[in-house]
Amino acid sequence: MLPRAATFDCMHNDPPQTPTEILDANSCWDLLRGVSVGHLAVFVNGYPEVFPINYKVDQQSLVFRTGEGTKLRAAGGPLAVALEADGHDDAKAWSVLVKGKAVVLEPSDELLTGAGLTLFPWQAGEKDHFVRIVPASVTGRRFTITSPLTWWNHVGHGTPHGTA
Repeated sequence: MLPRAATFDCMHNDPPQTPTEILDANSCWDLLRGVSVGHLAVFVNGYPEVFPINYKVDQQSLVFRTGEGTKLRAAGGPLAVALEADGHDDAKAWSVLVKGKAVVLEPSDELLTGAGLTLFPWQAGEKDHFVRIVPASVTGRRFTITSPLTWWNHVGHGTPHGTA
């Protein structure tokens, strides 16, 4: 009689997964207004770099302040940028991605009484430059947060049976 091949008990009683919700642009903008920190992705010397920034939604664009340096040079360049922001509550998480062109702004009364009035960088130092991200696309998704215990059974790839 041939020995039986090992099988793995991969059956579990996980609740059914709820589908990921694809967000429309209006929902994305509402979520972006509700948080003030995101991650700015730019290209520097051919490689992506990501920086945490705080921003404000201004009309259908994003504005942030920065000082002289990498972010300002990259934002003033010809390549596209992206900003990702996310958040969660007890049951659901979301993520929004804005892709577009960054434009370095000249300070103006309109800017300083609008988004600039309440835009305070977290890091100390001179942040005299305002940058607007003009979106080419705004996409987002929301999903139900899965309990960490759901993944516990999957760590060992199941329990081997029939190996004795």
